[in-house]
Amino acid sequence: MIMTPQEFEKSISKGVIPPVCFLYGEEPFLVERAVRMLLDRAVDASLKDFNLNVYFGNESKGVDIVDAAQTLPMFAERRTVLVKRAEQLKAESLEILLPYIQNPASSTCLLLTGAKIDQRKKFFLELKKHGVMVEYKRLYDNRLTGFIQSESVALGKPIDSAAAELLAALIGNNLQELSSQIEKLLVYAGNRADISVEDVRTMSSSSKAFTAFELAKFLGFRDLPNSIKSLDALFLNGEEAPMMLGALAQHFRKLWRVRELLDAKKTHADIGRELNIHTFFLGEIVQQARNFKRSELKRIFDGLYRCDLSSKSGGHPYTLLHALIFWICSGECGECDWLLA
Repeated sequence: MIMTPQEFEKSISKGVIPPVCFLYGEEPFLVERAVRMLLDRAVDASLKDFNLNVYFGNESKGVDIVDAAQTLPMFAERRTVLVKRAEQLKAESLEILLPYIQNPASSTCLLLTGAKIDQRKKFFLELKKHGVMVEYKRLYDNRLTGFIQSESVALGKPIDSAAAELLAALIGNNLQELSSQIEKLLVYAGNRADISVEDVRTMSSSSKAFTAFELAKFLGFRDLPNSIKSLDALFLNGEEAPMMLGALAQHFRKLWRVRELLDAKKTHADIGRELNIHTFFLGEIVQQARNFKRSELKRIFDGLYRCDLSSKSGGHPYTLLHALIFWICSGECGECDWLLA
């Protein structure tokens, strides 16, 4: 049976433990969290040493896993056998496991986890019939704010929606890092009712991600002194040119879309809804977009591309990025053939 993460976790929360399940996907943080949730329900913590076996697919034999799964639990109603990196099990191990998958022990939960699977293989086709399969996909950027808000509430304190959006912009879809930052913010917020934008700004102000975020903002305002200050801080912290150029490209892509909607006579509210920009940040983004014509933004993207190309073909990143910043902040952005020099 194929289940969504939400269906699986709801089922586990009700105490329904499948005899065989495979949790997999490109988002290891969510897979590991689901594993912990299942183990909390399936294994008595005081008897874990007797009733939990852990194997790794790249190191284990199918016969050992089956033997453990067929062993009766000690002083408990269930034994759990966890197989990590199960996609790395050898073909002969999968053959040995196949009969067990088709007729699993009722007193055991065989839990397999991994990154990718080939659902055309007989083993996974049979697992789909006799067990539970759950895929944890990487979250799209537009779902990060919701993840941050739900994670924050689960950890003990709500986060303001604007603060969640800022944190998502700074960290991106690294869920492990987001969760870590939320834990720090909870401690920093102390007894206050929720986590604010200022909390996020303060806690993140020394990070590379925040400095890149600030660099993009200062360039949007064509603020040369602060742009240079932010860029120098990034180089001082050892940041690589591709990361900086990626952050700038993402920011100017947003400004371009806002500029197009402004030219189409869309209202601020329409722009916010269409581009999913929080009202807290909308005025600032619109103000930046008004600093550029669409023709300039097109040339800026050409400049970002040429700067990236030059930095990868022998050009000095420090010199190239400083030149790029002077060019963007200078006013009317002309042609950028000089970036190839």
